[in-house]
Amino acid sequence: MELTVTPEVAGALAAGDPVVALESTIISHGLPRPDNLRVAREIEGTVRAAGAVPATIAVLDGTVRVGLDDAALATIAGPDVAKVSVRDLAIALIRGIPGATTVASTAYLADLAGIRVFGTGGLGGVHRAAAESYDESADLFTLAETPVTVVCAGVKSILDVPATLERLESLSVGLVGYRTDRFPGFYRSDSGQPVPWRVDSPAEIAEIMAVRNRLAQRQALVVANPLPESEQLDPRLHDRVLATGLAELSASGVRGKDVTPFLLAYFHEHTAGASLAANVRLVLGNAELAARIAAAYAALPR
Repeated sequence: MELTVTPEVAGALAAGDPVVALESTIISHGLPRPDNLRVAREIEGTVRAAGAVPATIAVLDGTVRVGLDDAALATIAGPDVAKVSVRDLAIALIRGIPGATTVASTAYLADLAGIRVFGTGGLGGVHRAAAESYDESADLFTLAETPVTVVCAGVKSILDVPATLERLESLSVGLVGYRTDRFPGFYRSDSGQPVPWRVDSPAEIAEIMAVRNRLAQRQALVVANPLPESEQLDPRLHDRVLATGLAELSASGVRGKDVTPFLLAYFHEHTAGASLAANVRLVLGNAELAARIAAAYAALPR
């Protein structure tokens, strides 16, 4: 397998400069076209403005691409792009199909490329009624064996949040809340669940990363970064749309990896775009914090 790293990203990694990995499934499956390409550029611009080099990851032309030029971003933002998790990587590479990387595959490939910090929207997790369906995101299991720091707005609120937090604990995935004692709920600032630890600066997170390295811990560190309350989706609207969306999901027979795109699109339609606006805000906020963490980590003594 060829890992194609752009000269900018390769140079930053070689120099020990801050780099932030970015997933591409947000672009291809999480945001509607044509706005997705504009937002993808904004995410990369936010990382740059905060002092780091963005490395959006995707599968294109039979190679893993770490860092995308504008033409590659446009391809990923277009139609007919596969959603590629870790288990799908080899098949997508052999067939030469364009593939957008999920949280799991982005974390895996970022680690392979030597990138320590990854900014995303929300993690996957344990789905509702998983006791019957066994439906759990591959994100959880990949984070249990991939030593990257993932900045997110919690897990997607369409999931079973308490069960997901239990699973993260069972898998020894590190979890801290950034300037909060509460676990964020993606579109909402508070999922109703606590976090085990609170941190208040990128420098503190960087120090935690350094100690975890010295301890040779193989699990990820999840940094939960909530939307400000003033920017969250109205909780009453959220709960109402979630209830009707889950009912529609059950009636439609959608299963597996198609569940999350279905419900995100349902939210977008039935909140008149308010959920999309919140999604964009949280992704940009996570990208900025990830860049600040990467810069603080790069500044630590070697």
